Amino acid sequence: MLGTLLSWLFLGLQASSVSAGSEPSAAHSLVWGPGLQSDVVLPARYFFIQAVDEAGVNHTSSPGENTYEVKIADPGEQFSRIWVQVLDRRDGSFLVRYRMYASYSALTIEVLQKGVHVAKSPYRLKGPVYHEACDCPQPRADVWLKHMRCPDSVPQIEQDLSYFPRVDPESLAKEVPHRFGQRQSLCHYTIKDNQIYIKTHGEHVGFRIFMDAFLLSLSRKVKLPDMEFFVNLGDWPLEKRKPSEKLHPIFSWCGSNDSRDIVMPTYDLTESILETMGRVSLDMMSVQANTGPPWEEKNSTAFWRGRDSRKERLELVKLSRAHPDLVDAALTNFFFFKHDESLYGPIVKHVSFFDFFKYKYQVNVDGTVAAYRLPYLLAGGSVVLKQDSGYYEHFYSQLQPWEHYIPIRRDLGDLLDKIHWARENDSEARRIAEAGQQFARTHLMGDNVFCYYFKLFQEYAARQVSEPKVREGMEKVEQPKDDLFPCSCHRLRAKDEL
Repeated sequence: MLGTLLSWLFLGLQASSVSAGSEPSAAHSLVWGPGLQSDVVLPARYFFIQAVDEAGVNHTSSPGENTYEVKIADPGEQFSRIWVQVLDRRDGSFLVRYRMYASYSALTIEVLQKGVHVAKSPYRLKGPVYHEACDCPQPRADVWLKHMRCPDSVPQIEQDLSYFPRVDPESLAKEVPHRFGQRQSLCHYTIKDNQIYIKTHGEHVGFRIFMDAFLLSLSRKVKLPDMEFFVNLGDWPLEKRKPSEKLHPIFSWCGSNDSRDIVMPTYDLTESILETMGRVSLDMMSVQANTGPPWEEKNSTAFWRGRDSRKERLELVKLSRAHPDLVDAALTNFFFFKHDESLYGPIVKHVSFFDFFKYKYQVNVDGTVAAYRLPYLLAGGSVVLKQDSGYYEHFYSQLQPWEHYIPIRRDLGDLLDKIHWARENDSEARRIAEAGQQFARTHLMGDNVFCYYFKLFQEYAARQVSEPKVREGMEKVEQPKDDLFPCSCHRLRAKDEL
């Protein structure tokens, strides 16, 4: 995926520490990433800067958060509605993100260090350069996939779809609502000619807003295949039949070892990408600039906060009370085990997620299903102690124990031993923390998630054996109107001229 290869290539270059007084070299420093390409349309575009000194050695600590200045504008416009942020990752690299609120005929990106252009700055993006709200899909999937540098295949998608070599929309339209529609909350979607239609089943369908928003966003960027599918809006995976029985393909935000659901990136991660530099404060980019103090200054205690959505979380609080020098864990809300509040309470105030990273060790324990905070924990620069779990998110199969995280037993019986191990093997724990962080930086960014969804839809659509239809009772999901900053899609203009 875009950024994966380049991030490893550049950040894996010579990484010896440089002296504290060493100045970054504007000529030798590196600038790269998807935000330097006009064809990569994301809600918030981004690229990277790596500080490098005159000797060609990478900085491995921050040269100062104001080292670089970034200016982005349309040279033909007097004012450009673009919000730019330069985020100091405190490891010698910077993440520059920007959100466009209008489309432009071209963009010039200047990366400056004390007024001097860095690397190959200025970067010129030939237009049109479209903002997130512009409805101008690339009609050719192969072209879009190439621009996004999406992978040719995704093992998790192949595994999930291996149970469904043939998908019959006609029979599914009848069987899935009959089987699940009364007790579960489902969305029945049809995508036809890049338009999205929906019919909901069940009472609690509010979470459709996340899926609606992402489908609309993706359809503005690339023409989606015609397809018909069902999305589970609940926490728990639904399809628990054995492969020898008749399975129904259900798209879910979480998978499990005893189910056959087709897993998607979680609604939490999906929303954070759509709303980056918008109404959310926690996203995969903001975490990278809020990783707390340097490793050697972090508190060497395991940390956890959360609600009482699993019995093991109560056990974690007990461990904390018995071993406060090793574990700092407390509940922020009681819902599932209110009758046990006197034993495990009182509840404590919520802690800013960014404050988690004042601690070296982050305990990741399942909630009702997988704990959806794991992407952010990995990105935070602390080492994750991850509970063995029967639940998984779309990326779990790529994670390796002892490489990206420290594994702990499901009953947390070895948690204290693993904390002792981490304390006694600090350099190894730090290596695992850095590998987990690098994984998140290169596999869980916005472009990665857009690629995952599109590859999933493409592979699923190819298995359909009957024509997807707009069914009775479906309503069209309309694109939001942008009356203030409408865009004129050049692809539609070209078609009109023909």
